[in-house]
Amino acid sequence: MRASRLSAALALLIFLPPLAFAGDAEWRRYEIPSTGTSVDMPVSIFTRDAGQPEGGTGRRFFTNDNRADLTVQSVPNPDNDSPATFLAKKRPPAGIIYKRITSDFFVVSSIRNDRIWYNRCNRGNGTMDCVMINYPVAEKRQWDGVVTRISHTLRS
Repeated sequence: MRASRLSAALALLIFLPPLAFAGDAEWRRYEIPSTGTSVDMPVSIFTRDAGQPEGGTGRRFFTNDNRADLTVQSVPNPDNDSPATFLAKKRPPAGIIYKRITSDFFVVSSIRNDRIWYNRCNRGNGTMDCVMINYPVAEKRQWDGVVTRISHTLRS
C-alpha cells in the first residue's frame, strides 16, 4: 500500500514541470510607475508579461506553462471608499472561503475550477492597490509561501 502511494506521488512529480517556489525563487520589486504601487514579485515563477489588466493600471504575469497568474493593479476608487465598501460594490462571488477586512485593506480567497484565487487590495490615495493570484488547488502547499510574501509586500 505504501509503495503504491509513493509510486503515485513520484509519477505526479515526473509529469508536473517543477516551479521554483518561495525559497528558490528570484524576487524583484515591481512598481506601477503611475501610482507608485509596488510589490515583491517572484520573477523566476511569473516569467511571462501578459500586459495591462482590465479595469486598472498595472500588469498581468503568467508562469511559463500558464498554470498560475499574478495581476498587480491600481483600481480607481474616486469616492475613497473603505475596503469594506469597495469590496461590497465589486460584488464578489459567493462561496468565499477566506475573508479579512480592515480599515486599510481586504483579502478574499476561494476555489473555482480546481484553482485557488486570492485577492488582496490596500487602500491607496484615490485607488485600491491590488494583487490577484490564481494557482492550482493541488499545489496549495507549494504556493503558500509565495502568496504570503507577495501579499505582505504590497505597498500603496
